[in-house]
Amino acid sequence: MRSLWKTLSRAQWRDIALVCLAVGVIGLSYGAIAVTSGFAWWFPVLMGALVLAASSEFLFVGIIAAGGSPIAALLAGLLVNARHVPFGLAVPDVLGRGWKGLLGTHLMNDETVVFAIAQDGLPRKRAAYWACGLGILICWPTGAALGALLGSVVHDTDALGLDAMFPAVILALILPALKQRELRRTSLAGVVLALASTAFLPAGLPVLVALVALAALPLFTVAAATGEADQGAGR
Repeated sequence: MRSLWKTLSRAQWRDIALVCLAVGVIGLSYGAIAVTSGFAWWFPVLMGALVLAASSEFLFVGIIAAGGSPIAALLAGLLVNARHVPFGLAVPDVLGRGWKGLLGTHLMNDETVVFAIAQDGLPRKRAAYWACGLGILICWPTGAALGALLGSVVHDTDALGLDAMFPAVILALILPALKQRELRRTSLAGVVLALASTAFLPAGLPVLVALVALAALPLFTVAAATGEADQGAGR
């Protein structure tokens, strides 16, 4: 821990702390929604510690709450977490070996990978990954526990807007990326697919349908590059 503290700067620790705090707040929403959907209070806490993947956990709870089968919910969660395969290829040196490698793999998520690849040099990459991962391992289940307690007292979490907390935070995270034309078009295509399938698919699955829009990303990228080249030639 002392090595982590010395390797990262004060600004990096601040950024990691803010992200972990935000994850804890989202965990509050997750725990409350899970309990008001009929799950026992300990379920989101246990899932939070063992799965440690917000999107797949939200999806699992949403499908079960909508009347879906546990197998469909499990497969949907695994499909969402399939993105961890390229994550592992992006940060193979920060995980370590043996038991440390197993723990490092468990800590892998969007935030830890982003912080790791944003650093210069392996020591800082490794320190940022582990600091963020351990922070999320503490904040996510803790937020879920507090949310479960809140959900057992406040049965109508929609009235507090807790159901909108997770998508609002995700939207805030992706807004900077939407400045790129190809990503903006891909996102809009995903929104259209999700909205069109909402009428006949159970809750949670329209999000998976939206992933089909990723297949169009190469086309949008080529179109954006062509448009920029035409603009450059016209000047």
